[in-house]
Amino acid sequence: MPDSSSSSAKANGEGNSARRIVVLAGDGIGPEVTSAAITLLKNCAAVSDHRFEIVEMPFGGIAIDRCGKPLPIETLDACRSADAILLGAVGGPKWDSLPLDKRPESGLLGLRKELGLYVNLRPIRVRPALVGVSALRPERAQGVDIEIVRELAGGIYFGEHRSEVANGTERASDLESYTAQEIERVARFAFERATHRRKKLTSVDKANVLASSGLWRRVVTELGAKHSEVKLDHMYVDNAALQLVIAPQNFDVLLTSNMFGDILSDGAAGVAGSLGLIPSMSWGLGPSLYEPIHGSAPLLAGRDVACPIGAISSVAMLLRESFGLHREAAAVESAVDHVLESGIRTPDLAAPGDEIVGCSGFTARVGDALQERFSHDERYGWGV
Repeated sequence: MPDSSSSSAKANGEGNSARRIVVLAGDGIGPEVTSAAITLLKNCAAVSDHRFEIVEMPFGGIAIDRCGKPLPIETLDACRSADAILLGAVGGPKWDSLPLDKRPESGLLGLRKELGLYVNLRPIRVRPALVGVSALRPERAQGVDIEIVRELAGGIYFGEHRSEVANGTERASDLESYTAQEIERVARFAFERATHRRKKLTSVDKANVLASSGLWRRVVTELGAKHSEVKLDHMYVDNAALQLVIAPQNFDVLLTSNMFGDILSDGAAGVAGSLGLIPSMSWGLGPSLYEPIHGSAPLLAGRDVACPIGAISSVAMLLRESFGLHREAAAVESAVDHVLESGIRTPDLAAPGDEIVGCSGFTARVGDALQERFSHDERYGWGV
């Protein structure tokens, strides 16, 4: 999948220029998990000729406190000039009393819109060492490897929102709206992903009830006729939710709308074991944005107990998808698997007999495992 960044020459590795990564640590546990991710990026840079320029900018609730708005113009300008963006998490009770368009989450919607990010990719992979952590029985969870492609720039989240009182009755409405062009562009991305995987695409909608879903199904069906190498099937969203629980191995690439994708991917995280394990990429016209799908978890903030795997895995996605550094990305993922297979866990993943460490301790162990992998890779001059 080609990178959409304006600095594609650097992102694809031409020359030895530093790749510019803007870090939006955000709120709650965001700074802790992004710190873990940055540590792994620096480990990669230390043993290779790759250089990363890390630029940290305020975003979300912390930006409201400092600058009066969740997405300051200086932050937006920095993101526009980045090769990739790494986000922690935003939001928290401190800002819940603000109007919807002033809350930290509105900054994220605004950033996606301003950068033209219209695809959200969420890989759901059950790690072998964590089969026992899955909400499903091991035989159902084993081997699950799904990519959920969620439309990100349209649908009900970006439709008209109204609230009114008429004849003494309060009424609220939210408009679900899609154009054929919005559906086609995200579907093209999904077909491309499926082509390079197991060549199966499941499009999820509610075409028996919603007009927007009827258009969705027609557009995806027409595009599917041009991708005969990919097996396309359609599924209603309620059935998709059921199938993710009873037969998740049957999915390869799952394509769906903004709201349905938000809900289904969080549910699918339970198959993997936790929201804290899942990375994501937001992709489109501007630099891609990478983030774990979990929230800011303010009750865990500052206690060094947050699970950094989602953020670390987001870095692996960043290395692979934006910079084309496939071996480095694989090394990061392998290092995480090695630490888990050694029985080392953060508190949320621990079972009796596991060694429990905090966010920083887990990151240090992954760093050690990553160093070991680099030391046995002749590409980095260490030899074997």
